[in-house]
Amino acid sequence: MKFVDEAFIDIAAGDGGNGCVSFRHEKYKEFGGPNGGDGGRGGHVFAVADPNLNTLVDYRYSRRHEAKRGQHGMGSDMFGHAGDDITLKMPVGT
Repeated sequence: MKFVDEAFIDIAAGDGGNGCVSFRHEKYKEFGGPNGGDGGRGGHVFAVADPNLNTLVDYRYSRRHEAKRGQHGMGSDMFGHAGDDITLKMPVGT
């Protein structure tokens, strides 16, 4: 296995989803009020030290690491789902 002790990576946390502008419509209610949901939070990026790793060869060729974005909100007070988190395993002492 090739030993790599230096790697440049680009990481980005996920963007949050957009909220929804929506108003309730009911037959005999003139002013129903708002019922739009909030967008979901974006995913987080975690860097975890792994004692079983001793090189950065995994990050030499895959440089871009990006968490998922949150889902948009919808009408009827439906909130968006949160984006998936990612975990980057690195050697101890990095």
